[in-house]
Amino acid sequence: MNTYILSNGVKIPQLGFGTWKAAEGEQAENAVLCAISEGYRHIDTASFYKNEVSIGRAIAKSGVPREELFITTKLWNADRGYEQTLKAFDLSLANLGVAYLDLYLIHWPASAHQFANWKEINADTWRALEHLYKEGKVKAIGVSNFYVHHLEALFETAVIKPMVNQIEFHPGFMQEQVVRFCQERSILIEAWSPIGRGNILDNAILLAMALKYGVTVPQLVLQWIIQKGHLPMPKSVTPQRIKENIQINKIIISEEDVVVVDNLPYIGGSGLNPDQVDF
Repeated sequence: MNTYILSNGVKIPQLGFGTWKAAEGEQAENAVLCAISEGYRHIDTASFYKNEVSIGRAIAKSGVPREELFITTKLWNADRGYEQTLKAFDLSLANLGVAYLDLYLIHWPASAHQFANWKEINADTWRALEHLYKEGKVKAIGVSNFYVHHLEALFETAVIKPMVNQIEFHPGFMQEQVVRFCQERSILIEAWSPIGRGNILDNAILLAMALKYGVTVPQLVLQWIIQKGHLPMPKSVTPQRIKENIQINKIIISEEDVVVVDNLPYIGGSGLNPDQVDF
């Protein structure tokens, strides 16, 4: 699988396998086993997903050497702060049954909506990630759902800048401001919910374009994201979709069609705003 190179030189597979809503137990385990067997080497989870143990079992059963896999998990909001972050990291590591992580992310920023001292909370949490990175327990560190003002505040005290920002990104919802900010600072954009919601799958323009290239709409959208220089993180527990989502390496979308997708209006998304969420 092709890779991107993070700002610290670490290689990261350019397509990830997301596991949000893959239920703890056989569903998550079987989905990850299927993904690895189909060629995925980049597995993304989070402590909030409550499936790290099942994913760890799948990793162990896969037979693929640990060093050939790229494993990401995320710190949940209730575990922010220096000491709590270190404890949460150790628990995730134990749940996954691995000796190190390839990428550790702050799942959501603390924001002024909930905390008067949001900057301090994020700074203390990031300081813990920097410690884990310096100790060699994680190969890369980053954030998720951070807007520009969250990143600017973090940079006031950060010694190491984030290597990744995982955000919602799909046709009709491209978050241009934060994407531009990150690209100018060599922070890789990972796209969660890359295929968006159901409306995207039914969009007439995307359906016609997918037909033109002989692919499905999800395949078209994933390749569009890669051609934008970002890293899509599709999620599925359906074997056929897991297989289809990785079979995109022969698709090249014309620049003209990339622009058409770029200009699609809002056609569905999560509606989650990092400055307004209550979790």
